[in-house]
Amino acid sequence: MVQAALAAGTAERRSVFEVFTRRLPEGRRYGVVAGTGRVLDAVENFRFDDDVLAFLDERGIVDRPTLEWLSTYRFGGDVWGYPEGEVYFPGSPILRVEGGFAECVLLETVILSILNHDSAIAAAASRMASAAGERPLIEMGARRTHELAAVAASRAAYVGGFTTTSDLAAGFRYGIPTVGTSAHAFTLLHDTERDAFRAQVESLGRGTTLLVDTYDVAEAVRTAVEVAGTELGAVRIDSGDLLLVAHRVREQLDELGARDTKIVVTSDLDEYAIASLAAAPVDAYGVGTQLVTGSGHPTCSMVYKLVARAESADPEAPLVPVAKKSSGGKTSVGGRKWAARRLDEHGVTEAEVVGTGPVPADLADRQLLVELVKGGRVLAHEPLDVVRDRHAAARARLPLSATQLSRGEPVLPTEYV
Repeated sequence: MVQAALAAGTAERRSVFEVFTRRLPEGRRYGVVAGTGRVLDAVENFRFDDDVLAFLDERGIVDRPTLEWLSTYRFGGDVWGYPEGEVYFPGSPILRVEGGFAECVLLETVILSILNHDSAIAAAASRMASAAGERPLIEMGARRTHELAAVAASRAAYVGGFTTTSDLAAGFRYGIPTVGTSAHAFTLLHDTERDAFRAQVESLGRGTTLLVDTYDVAEAVRTAVEVAGTELGAVRIDSGDLLLVAHRVREQLDELGARDTKIVVTSDLDEYAIASLAAAPVDAYGVGTQLVTGSGHPTCSMVYKLVARAESADPEAPLVPVAKKSSGGKTSVGGRKWAARRLDEHGVTEAEVVGTGPVPADLADRQLLVELVKGGRVLAHEPLDVVRDRHAAARARLPLSATQLSRGEPVLPTEYV
């Protein structure tokens, strides 16, 4: 596309692309914008180095004028978008990229790959956080996804409401608090379970978490308290009927005087399993597979579509709305859009309003898009805790039905004006 547009003289024609989704994953009531910070890093550092240019040249993928254009590529346009951590709905203009056609169209794949992945993880994390209530959630999914996706998944989970990660690379890169426990292999390494517990406690202190379901849970709990004393930090349960076992372990710990010892549960948890344990004496959840795979929805089906372009290459030429009109459910709405949330008389959000014309006066202070990049320069890199807090606040402003785990339609309708 870039090569053809350069040859046709349309590559520099001012264009507006928007990221949106036509629908939420089946049964989901809201989406979560996540990955924006990573998108900004990618846009800021998007380059074609000598090795890449040589590859394109050797394979004959593009012609010489295009190679020369790519060799000096720097995005110099503008980006507007929903603040990271905000919620979104079908049709929400989550990200708007403006500039010359060629410089914008090159960013499609990297933008969509980041937003689709991270937003899917954050949405699953948000549902799990709602189900967990005040109990903390530990991200433990690095072994269940691609090695490069694991760190991004941990970041997205933190945005969605998880409190810690077992992925040290994510802690190093993004400052996410890190925690972890031993695996069954550590227990099996030692001649007895007591030896394993003693080695761990002597090295890490009484506040450590001991894994108690390698052999017999009741015997392991008894041994754990004997080794660490009543100051034992926590025990982890990773198998069996978690509801039943958690009650039994809590009763046993209390009888042994370890009333402050916490119980952490793992074992293929998702938001439904977490909700089912709401009445159990559980203090924290560790979640892996279901989290990093989006709990059944590993993508958000976001698309990157041209919605407006200038009438000519003249920088002052007016924008013309454009949109795909073919049949098959993949139509789009043309025009450079704004978005706002309308509140009811009680201050509860009641609709996502999207428009292309003037913003109504009553929605002027409720607009969602903020400027992220101006003239190719990223305006701000937000701390991850700010993003995480923003999501918690955004979710709290939704109608109560947003946190229901039962299947349903988006909690807010999208209105076009």
